[in-house]
Amino acid sequence: MNTSLPELHLTSNFSFLTGASHPEEYARRAALLGISEIAVADENSVAGIVRAHIECREIARQVRLRRAHDETVGLIGPPKPAHLPAAPSADIFCTPRLLPAAKIALRDGFTATALPTDRTAWGRLTRLISKGRLRAAKGTCDLGFEDLLEASDGLHLLLHPPATRATVQRGAGAWQTQAQRLARRFPDHVSLLLAPLYDGQDAARFARLTALSEQLAIPTVASAAPRMHHGKRRKLADVLTAVREGLRVDQLGARALANGEQRLRSPAEMARLFKGHEAALIRACEIAAACTFSLDELRYEYPSEISEGETPAARLSRLAHAGLKWRYPAGAPERVKAMLQHELTLIGKLRYEPYFLTVNDIVAFARSRGILCQGRGSAANSVVCYCLGVTSVSPEIGTMVFERFVSEARDEPPDIDVDFEHERREEVIQHIYERYGRHRAGLCATVIHYRGKRAIREVGKAMGLTEDTVGALSSQIWGWGAGAGIRDDRLREIGLDPGDRRLQQTLELCDEIQGFPRHLSQHVGGFIVTEGRLDELIPIENATMEDRTVICWDKDDIEALGILKVDVLALGMLTCIRKAFDLLQSHHQQGFTLATLPPEDPAVYDMLCKADSVGVFQVESRAQMNFLPRMKPRSFYDLVIEVAIIRPGPIQGDMVHPYIRRRNGEEEVSFPSDALGEVLGKTLGVPLFQEQAMQIAIIGAGFTPEEADRLRRALATFKKRGNVSDFHARFIKGMLKNGYEIDFAERCFSQIEGFGSYGFPESHAASFALLVYASAWLKCHHPGIFACALLNSQPMGFYAPAQIVRDAREHGVEVRPVCINASYWDNVMEPDGKGGLALRLGFRQIKAMREEEATWITAARGNGYMAVEDLWRRAGTPPRLLAVLAEADAFASLGLSRREALWEAKAVTGATPLPLFAGDLDGEAINEPKVTLPEMTLGEEVVEDYVAMRLTLRAHPLALLRHILTPGAQPEIP
Repeated sequence: MNTSLPELHLTSNFSFLTGASHPEEYARRAALLGISEIAVADENSVAGIVRAHIECREIARQVRLRRAHDETVGLIGPPKPAHLPAAPSADIFCTPRLLPAAKIALRDGFTATALPTDRTAWGRLTRLISKGRLRAAKGTCDLGFEDLLEASDGLHLLLHPPATRATVQRGAGAWQTQAQRLARRFPDHVSLLLAPLYDGQDAARFARLTALSEQLAIPTVASAAPRMHHGKRRKLADVLTAVREGLRVDQLGARALANGEQRLRSPAEMARLFKGHEAALIRACEIAAACTFSLDELRYEYPSEISEGETPAARLSRLAHAGLKWRYPAGAPERVKAMLQHELTLIGKLRYEPYFLTVNDIVAFARSRGILCQGRGSAANSVVCYCLGVTSVSPEIGTMVFERFVSEARDEPPDIDVDFEHERREEVIQHIYERYGRHRAGLCATVIHYRGKRAIREVGKAMGLTEDTVGALSSQIWGWGAGAGIRDDRLREIGLDPGDRRLQQTLELCDEIQGFPRHLSQHVGGFIVTEGRLDELIPIENATMEDRTVICWDKDDIEALGILKVDVLALGMLTCIRKAFDLLQSHHQQGFTLATLPPEDPAVYDMLCKADSVGVFQVESRAQMNFLPRMKPRSFYDLVIEVAIIRPGPIQGDMVHPYIRRRNGEEEVSFPSDALGEVLGKTLGVPLFQEQAMQIAIIGAGFTPEEADRLRRALATFKKRGNVSDFHARFIKGMLKNGYEIDFAERCFSQIEGFGSYGFPESHAASFALLVYASAWLKCHHPGIFACALLNSQPMGFYAPAQIVRDAREHGVEVRPVCINASYWDNVMEPDGKGGLALRLGFRQIKAMREEEATWITAARGNGYMAVEDLWRRAGTPPRLLAVLAEADAFASLGLSRREALWEAKAVTGATPLPLFAGDLDGEAINEPKVTLPEMTLGEEVVEDYVAMRLTLRAHPLALLRHILTPGAQPEIP
């Protein structure tokens, strides 16, 4: 028997709440056990196979490094380099190969593991899964036997035996009929799965199944059918089952695993388990040898974007040069022309023209609909994208080198994110679906993992802890912490016994489940668009959101396979800026765009230096407000740094204070070498951007392009399992070898490590800085219009409407209340009678009011309403809404106080006028006795304003209390 055997049916934790091991763990364990091939076969899904494939590639890379090292030094088994993850390569018995597979479960219970033999068969498998998932709601699949029969050409099918012993003994029935049909249709591609249940009855079971296979004339195939890579995961497997079933672990009964044997098995163990059934083991080897398909064969074909016979290269060149004339009406500088030609040449070499054209077409659609957008990302801040209108950041402002992002040496795909107005992004998304078809376009997935509080909550419930105990434990978890990280003294403080066995087990299991996938969600906007059928590349399924379809791989998976995506993202500030531009055009006849705003306005920087930035994009937080007076930005590039520096990465890496000291002349700006001086010159020797971190690793530590790319991926693993510290030894050794001091090397790595928490690329910072400048310019020169647009774009930003209104009034803006005869749904600017504009609050500020209700009121208003009853008669406003308007004091312009208006609104109780108000039978009017209502105090008015609208124009609430809080002070009554 072979010393290396395949495992053809693994269940990973991407069979959510069933499998108890990561796909990567199976790959590493297989390498240690000497398993030649592994097939990760999750139920109606291929979501986890890319991770196993990547891990197999990493293991192969480690083995190559080991062999190269051994050949160099003539030694066997030296220590593993510290920067390499996973098991030491000296313990690796083989480099396993991933066999892409899926467990296909039909609606009638018939189940088979499908393994594609080639690329065409893979396409059939993914289309089969897509068909089932698009028929059903998110997370479910609906497939029938005829679907499987139609799609199984080129697939090896491992039929799971019928569930009960009686069915096996009868040798007849629906299952046998289906198995025979498949065997006749696909001879030599159908096998019966032999998998132990480890219940003491496996020998008899194997004998019955072998007899059944002879009766059906199909061979048997051996599999351990593991649900975990190691037996130590048995407890976690039971917890996952309890969560799935909504039970406690002690209620599982027969649903729990009987033992820890359903794990990955070595070839020797498989030979022992299947003694007397060696033919099943041989069949497994034959199938593995026949399945030659690898995920590396997936060749992503971007839409050709050929238009009217024009090649993509010619079309991109034509559009870029036309855009150059548009951007530079007086003629482009020679430097910019040279940069454009250089970028077009590099894009042509790498054949990325279709990608840039697709982004251009999406942006062009948005512009045709008046949707404001702004590109950012590694390739977005380029001359090409500037000329195409994808970004409004001039290449003369940026400091980026195009090859740093689109590199011929690395052959990495470009990355362009496009932000759209958050209220209108759905129009763009649906346009992409309509243009390319749902069979060619889909959103990426996002894997939702077990972290912190979710782990405590679900594991604690499964373990039988009380809700009070779970709540107390949850209160001790911050961010992404693990359960085992809670100290014993903290447990005692919240009234729990650290020595309690159940509590200890719960915390250990919470720590173990960290990082397990819980379910798939949709990416915020990462679109995959293909030339051919997307569902023959990746399965497609329905998202929870209506009219959305998604693929099952996340952005890291598709990046690993070289698949390009376009990020179609939403940004509230773009909505605000576009509405502000519309107001400027309407009231001042000024037609601005992001690219035509007056540049480098000193008044704007003066305002920012005073931290007057309420509502300004990216610099409105308290941390940014504290930093602005210290930074004292005076140029656009200062804003680029401002955006990037107040982030968890630079803060944790201790980059903020050194930069400020150097900027203020308190510390000398020095560079350890001329080479690093070129990298860090514009940031005064302090690494602030991810690109600089990579350059330090390449230039200072001698990282190869491959190692630098792995470092980049580690820097991008925010909230994930990546660890920048894996590179520590390699980095320090490289820096020392190149002559740098140990203290400098450690400081550099500490700063780079900070990016693992959250770093910012310079390309993104430059795009965001433009929006900082645009929003600050609007606030500086048109505070009323800016406040109006900001209010009309809610919800967004840090500040509530009350704070926005208060800030606008402090800047001299007259703000007028909601008025039944002057307000619209949106807040508007209206003449103030003094040659200026006043901000009129709209009905959207009333909490209990909907837009369609406001539309009816404004449409029926005509020359104005004279009484509360007019709204009821003319606009059909229901009594409930009349009361809402009265409570918001919207009838003040009619001479009615809040209570008077509410009194009249309460009198309207029906759909038709009552005789009491319409007149008696003789036609004479009946007058209601006059009622004198007590006048509300200022404090009562303020409270009612906040109840109805969450803001007031009367007085600050604290102004009514200050005389109580401050001895001797007088009440501040406006």
